[in-house]
Amino acid sequence: MPKLKTKSGVKKRFKITATGKIKHGVAGKRHRLMSHNSKYIRQNRGTEVLAKCDQKAVKKWAPYGLG
Repeated sequence: MPKLKTKSGVKKRFKITATGKIKHGVAGKRHRLMSHNSKYIRQNRGTEVLAKCDQKAVKKWAPYGLG
């Protein structure tokens, strides 16, 4: 059996925590920020934990973990 490759988009966009959860950057922070209010920009700062239903797919795309 050959080694499985990690999807290149996944290794750029996600990190796995020590407990196995997956962190991701928050959407909506790249451009057109003038149309968003300060509260929206402030609340979407940093990273969030990915929803449990989406974690299964991301872990399949990264068969040996990230990093």
